[in-house]
Amino acid sequence: MVEAVQDAGVVVTGAGGGIGAALARRFAAEGARVVVNDLDAGRAKAVAEEIGGIAVAGDASAIVGEAQEALGGTVDVYCANAGVGFAGGDAGGPLDEVVWATSWDVNVMAHVRAAHALLPGWLERGSGRFVSTVSAAGLLTMIGAAPYSVTKHGAYAFAEYLSLTYRHRGLKVHAICPQGVRTDMLAATGSAGDLVLKPTAVEPEDVAEALFRGIEEDRFLILPHPEVAGYYQARAADPDHWLAGMNHIQRKWEEAR
Repeated sequence: MVEAVQDAGVVVTGAGGGIGAALARRFAAEGARVVVNDLDAGRAKAVAEEIGGIAVAGDASAIVGEAQEALGGTVDVYCANAGVGFAGGDAGGPLDEVVWATSWDVNVMAHVRAAHALLPGWLERGSGRFVSTVSAAGLLTMIGAAPYSVTKHGAYAFAEYLSLTYRHRGLKVHAICPQGVRTDMLAATGSAGDLVLKPTAVEPEDVAEALFRGIEEDRFLILPHPEVAGYYQARAADPDHWLAGMNHIQRKWEEAR
């Protein structure tokens, strides 16, 4: 058992399935009191009943107050897990303002709004934990997914900002950056996901396990796919070489289609 989360009040957004459900189950198994959030009230209720948690349905950007009440007034751990991704996204295609706006709102601004609501209490008592489900796309960029990649870069940057700004005041931040995970979102990535993500995809439970190892080791960056560290280092060391390699994958994808 991880002592840091025993009896903690935990909120997991987007927890009706996939990574969110796996996180909710793991926190509950570790002795935490868990609020299960999802836009789909039925899915939130099903997971909450399974783990002995509390279902709070609705937009992840607007449930902090209700979740606090459900947990007796205090949120100790907030998992900003809800996210959206859209298949396609060729750079030369039409600009879909709705896709960009939705991606920005869910993948970035929901995190910002949650932090804005939670930080005053966390800083006052000198403790709190913010878990951001980002993506390896937030470190490396994914072919065929401009809005997803750009907004996940934003989510990662915001998590970094929280950590570097508030760690001396008791805030612990974790950024989870997996590659492919066997979820509905992976299935929706289409042929680009088939090419890049599916061959090394892991289970949602593997992501939860990686997070808990990171909590025990007090690490910011959580990499369920350890090889991502090497890719990230290569990208920083020689951006042109890395971009040429990614462009090779892009052309391979175009030829396959």
